[in-house]
Amino acid sequence: MDNQNKSFKPYIPAERITPEFTVTSIIMGVLLAIIFGAANAYLGLRVGMTVSASIPAAVIAMGVIRVVMKKNSILESNMVQTIGSAGESVAAGAIFTLPTLFLWAAEGVMGKPGLLEITLIALLGGLLGVFFMIPLRNALIVKEHGVLPYPEGTACAEVLLAGEEGGSNASTVFAGMGFAAAFKFIIDGIKAVPGEVSLRFKSFKGEIGTQIYPAVMSVGYICGPRIASYMFSGGVLSWLVLIPLIVLFGGELIMYPGTETIGAIYEASGASGIWSNYIRYIGAGALAAGGIISLIKSLPLIVRTFGGAMKNMKGAASGDLNRTNTDLSMKFVLVAIAILTLAVWLIPAIPVNLIGAIIIVIFGFFFATVSSRMVGLVGSSNNPVSGMAIATLLVATLILKFTGMAGAQGMSAAIAIGSIICIVAAISGDTSQDLKTGYLLGATPKKQQIGEMIGVVAAALAIGGTLFLLDAAWGFGSEELAAPQATLMKMIVEGVMNAELPWNLVFIGALIAVVVELLGIPVLPFAIGIYLPVHLNACIMVGGLVRLVFDKMKRSEEEKKEITNNGILFCSGMIAGEGLIGILLAVLAVFGLSDVLDISGLIGLPAWVMDIASLVVFALVILSLLKFSVWKKKKQNKQ
Repeated sequence: MDNQNKSFKPYIPAERITPEFTVTSIIMGVLLAIIFGAANAYLGLRVGMTVSASIPAAVIAMGVIRVVMKKNSILESNMVQTIGSAGESVAAGAIFTLPTLFLWAAEGVMGKPGLLEITLIALLGGLLGVFFMIPLRNALIVKEHGVLPYPEGTACAEVLLAGEEGGSNASTVFAGMGFAAAFKFIIDGIKAVPGEVSLRFKSFKGEIGTQIYPAVMSVGYICGPRIASYMFSGGVLSWLVLIPLIVLFGGELIMYPGTETIGAIYEASGASGIWSNYIRYIGAGALAAGGIISLIKSLPLIVRTFGGAMKNMKGAASGDLNRTNTDLSMKFVLVAIAILTLAVWLIPAIPVNLIGAIIIVIFGFFFATVSSRMVGLVGSSNNPVSGMAIATLLVATLILKFTGMAGAQGMSAAIAIGSIICIVAAISGDTSQDLKTGYLLGATPKKQQIGEMIGVVAAALAIGGTLFLLDAAWGFGSEELAAPQATLMKMIVEGVMNAELPWNLVFIGALIAVVVELLGIPVLPFAIGIYLPVHLNACIMVGGLVRLVFDKMKRSEEEKKEITNNGILFCSGMIAGEGLIGILLAVLAVFGLSDVLDISGLIGLPAWVMDIASLVVFALVILSLLKFSVWKKKKQNKQ
């Protein structure tokens, strides 16, 4: 592998110096960080998921810098997306946890959090996420090049390269953008068809189905069939084994955290009701155990990583490192982490004591490592940041309770700790994808790392105002802003403080993870599959199966490689197109225009007809991929 890495040549050679960290890239990046952060805050509070912003930011940067400004600078465009994508990651980490403080304020448990508190938590979490990732870059990005695919990072590089090289590559990417934009607008814009299709087994009580989103399917194609199958297997275990068992044996029981009988929950909400009440705790336990297993297995790599980082620091001091292998000084990174940890403890606006600050350092580096490796496997869009926050909240709340910090004070401290860890995990994953893009393109890692920090600062300053604005407009927990993740976090902290958490479910998930690891199956993708809805896993699996068919085609290796690469280019475009429309729809929703577009109430067709319509749209998504990969190759052969 080392030989392979030594022979790898980025698009811009190390000896070539081009514009990268410029005033243009900084201003554009900061604006996109604020816009994407605000739009994703709303989107996540509404539906519980955020839209990956790396590729949309890259596409916008490429369009402005190349088309409008007439500049030919791929590394400048890359810097814009590096800074801009930080906004989405800060928003994702913040909205899954911080609204809990507003919910408690509304209940009179404690006072409303201050703007300074929200801003500082977002800022410190974001900066720690960047600094924790820097020592891991050489181990995960460089030494495991070709092993960890980093789907969004690779896709982002393909988008920028397509714009740089022009020709058929660019047309393939932009075709993917156009098709995905159209499909996303049909599904979530005018809502002509449902975004997912489900098949219930009434007597069996299980459920299977799939989403039909182009970007989700594209992630499966880019990741490949192996990772997709692990995730899908976890989903099958949840939705076709565990849920039927829970309903079968517990139909007449009322089991916490449910407030009705299991049978009544199933009758009211189907398998998704059982999933949200019980399976997510099992998934959180599996993720926590998977993270611990991953950390233990990664300890030798982590030790080597820090040793290599110290050597790199000496090499940089002696001038031995080239431009594309220069990180921020290791001394600077360690001092910065120490200062930020002290700030978490000593700043009065942050309700965290010394024990909490120590928890943040330990769990922060742990989940930064896990997150950075996990997004390399399954992509940032499927990085279960909230699952990591759940695991953190379980441990942090228990420790705070046993050390005497209970009640409202303990609960606010637990949420502050969980928020910082959540943001650390989100930012470290985003930083990993951005550094992968830079590695492929030939960017300067040190400049990208500074860019990430600038993006974090911009997004942190914006996120506090955004949360206060949304709370003032609708209130968290309302129909407009359900804040599903934050509501779950609130329940977990209250459950631990009041000794009502369903530990049996958490331990079941942890033991499932241990069994999976003993079988030799990668535990994190499987645990993610347990935690995420099976419909999302199935859509990823479809993409993986399409990739498998392409890989098994009876063609020359050169032809198969070209078909696969065309597919990756098209899928990269689809991720970008859906992301851009997702941001647009979020903005329209903020201005109250989304209901104007909604035609779902005017159609009036039976549910089964709408399901067929959804499957037809999904088939068109797959056919569009075939058109620009397999059939594109055939057309070229005829010519």
